[in-house]
Amino acid sequence: MLPFRTAVEMAHALNAREVSSVELVQDAFMKLDEIEPSIQAFISLVDRGSVLGAAQEIDKQRARGNTVSKFAGVPIAIKDNIAVAGHRMTAGSKILANYYPPTDSTAASRIKAAGMLILGKTNMDEFGFGSSTENSAFHPTYNPRALDRVPGGSSGGSAAAVAAGVVPWALGTDTGGSVRQPAACCGIVGFRPTYGRVSRNGLVAFCSSMDQIGPLANSVEDAEQLLLIISGPDNCDSTTLPAAALDRSLALLTPRVGIPREYLTSACQPEMVEAIEHVASVAGSLGWPVEDVSLPLTEYALAIYYIISSVEAHSNLARYDGVKFGLRVDGVTHEEMVIRTRTEGFGAEAKRRILLGTFAASAGYQDKFYNRACQARSALQREFERAFEAVDLILSPISPTTAWRLGERVVDPLFMYMSDVYSVPGAVAGVPSVVIPAGVDTEGLPIGVQLTGSFGNDVSLLGAARELERALLTSGT
Repeated sequence: MLPFRTAVEMAHALNAREVSSVELVQDAFMKLDEIEPSIQAFISLVDRGSVLGAAQEIDKQRARGNTVSKFAGVPIAIKDNIAVAGHRMTAGSKILANYYPPTDSTAASRIKAAGMLILGKTNMDEFGFGSSTENSAFHPTYNPRALDRVPGGSSGGSAAAVAAGVVPWALGTDTGGSVRQPAACCGIVGFRPTYGRVSRNGLVAFCSSMDQIGPLANSVEDAEQLLLIISGPDNCDSTTLPAAALDRSLALLTPRVGIPREYLTSACQPEMVEAIEHVASVAGSLGWPVEDVSLPLTEYALAIYYIISSVEAHSNLARYDGVKFGLRVDGVTHEEMVIRTRTEGFGAEAKRRILLGTFAASAGYQDKFYNRACQARSALQREFERAFEAVDLILSPISPTTAWRLGERVVDPLFMYMSDVYSVPGAVAGVPSVVIPAGVDTEGLPIGVQLTGSFGNDVSLLGAARELERALLTSGT
C-alpha cells in the first residue's frame, strides 16, 4: 500500500509525478476491500470503472503538461446527506433509500471542479439525528480504532473512512457536533466552520439555522485546504456570508487561550481533563497566555439546542409525505398514505425529534419553549462575544467521554444526548470550532480537544490549531 497519510502529501506526490491518480485510486480500493467489511463506513460506492477512468484522464492531463488543480486526482468521501448528481442520497433514512438527486450540491460541485475523485457516500445517523451512527436505517458503523466502539456521529461514516485510511479526507455535516465529536472518537481532525461560511445548497436539511458542512481529515492543514475549496458565497444559499465578513484577523502570533471551567466538571472522564491541562501546558510553552473564561450559560445549551433543532427538524421533515419524492406507501386515502409512508419510512429517533418539535412549536407551548429557547440562544451568542473580547481561542473538551461501546446508549436517548454537551454551545452560537487529537485514554481510545474561535475567523483558528498540532506531535502526544 502507498505510504501517503494526508491529502497534501498525495497532492505533492501527484504534482511531482511520483505517483499517479490511478495508483492512488487503486490503493484506496485495495484498502476499501480490506477494511470496509469490518467498519461499514459507506452506504453506497461510486462505480469503480468511472472513478478509474476519471483518474486516467487526470494523469493524461498532467503528462501533457496541462494545468490541473493541485488536488486533482485525490480521493474523497462525502456524507450521504450531501447531494452528488445521479448518485443515490439517502440521508441514512429508509424514506430516501432510492432517491437520486438531479444536481450537485454546491460543496460537491466545488469538489468536482477541484478534480477530486469521489469514491462513495458515507454512513450516518438518519437525517443527522444521533451521536453514534447507530441510527442509520442501513447498518451501524464501527470505529476503526476499536471495533467494539462507536465512531461517533452523525458523521461517523466519514470519520471512520478517514481514520481507516481509505480516503485522506471526507466531508461531513455538523449541526450540534456531528463533525467534531466523531473526529475525536476516531482520532482525527474535524472542523465546523462559521455558520454561513459553506453553502448548504444541496444539503438535506436537519436544523437550517445550525447545519454546516465541514471537513474531516488526518491533519489540520488538510482540513484547512478542503475548507478553502468548498467555502465562499453562493447565490443558491442566501445564508452564506460575503467574503468581507470572514477572516478579519488573519494572523494570531500569540493567541490568548481561555479555558471555560464550566466544561471541566465531574461529568468529564478524568483523562479528558488531563488532556485539556496537557494541551494548555503545551500552549503555554509556545508563549500563548492561558487563562480562565466563564461561559455560565453552557448548562442551558443542550436544552436550547434540542428545542430549536427539533422544531426546525419537524418543519424540514414535513416534506417527506410520499407525494413529491422518496418512499411512498399507498393507502386508501391521502391521509392514510402519508401516515403509512412516515410510519414505515422514519426510524425511531426521527420520530422522536418530530414529536418533540411538534410539541414545542404547538399553540400554547411555542412561547413557553421555542420562543424562550431562541431568546436564550441570543444570550448564549452574546456570552461568546464577551468571552472573545478577553481571549482569542477557547480550549475545551468536545465530549465528556471517549468512544463508548456499540449499543451502550441506544436504549437511553437522554444519555446519548449528553454526549453533545460540549459540542452544542459553539454550534448554537454559530462560531467555528476544530477538534485535534490529544492522546489516548487508559484503554487506548483516542482523545480529542476542541478549539473554538470567534465568528468569521476560521482561517485564524485553523492556523493556531496547526501550530498546536505540531507542538503536540513534537511533545509526543
